[in-house]
Amino acid sequence: MVATSNLSSKSTACISELLHQGFHHANISDFDYWDYIVPEPNLNEVVFEERTCQTLVKKLENCLSKSKQTKLHCSKVLIPEKLTKKIAQDVLRLSSTEPCGLRGCIIHVNLEIGNVCKKLDKIIYDPSIVPTFELTLVFKQDCCSWPSFRDFFFTRACFASGSKRTLILSPGFRLIKKKLYSLIGTVIEEC
Repeated sequence: MVATSNLSSKSTACISELLHQGFHHANISDFDYWDYIVPEPNLNEVVFEERTCQTLVKKLENCLSKSKQTKLHCSKVLIPEKLTKKIAQDVLRLSSTEPCGLRGCIIHVNLEIGNVCKKLDKIIYDPSIVPTFELTLVFKQDCCSWPSFRDFFFTRACFASGSKRTLILSPGFRLIKKKLYSLIGTVIEEC
């Protein structure tokens, strides 16, 4: 269906519905009814957001990959399906209200094992921009899975090296936003 801006081509049922809803005749000519009811999605924006999300997913996965031998001392990190995409979407949502968006963000990546929080790395999305906010991402270890119990019962007896472990991440995570330049002071948002 194609809607036009010419009022005479609108159906009488549509105009009657507008009048019934409280619109006056003078207001009908001010806008196109169908454009107001069904806005067209901006496909360029959707594609850009999806690309940005995928880039952020890759950065998160690279961060975990680098950390597995340097900080985590394990051979494998198993990530639940779509966890990094969910995190990336939350990061994009939290950065949407910032002046520079995601470009003004620093993401501190941590892993919570038991009651200890281990710093893994930090991701600076655009190093050329002065950061306006920080996000602290806390992954959690899945302590209810079989490999975690296996590592508990067979510690070093079956493995020659401690780096043969497999770390399984929980589907749960914590994301904390801290605004750096706020008139109100430090604003912390957690999701």
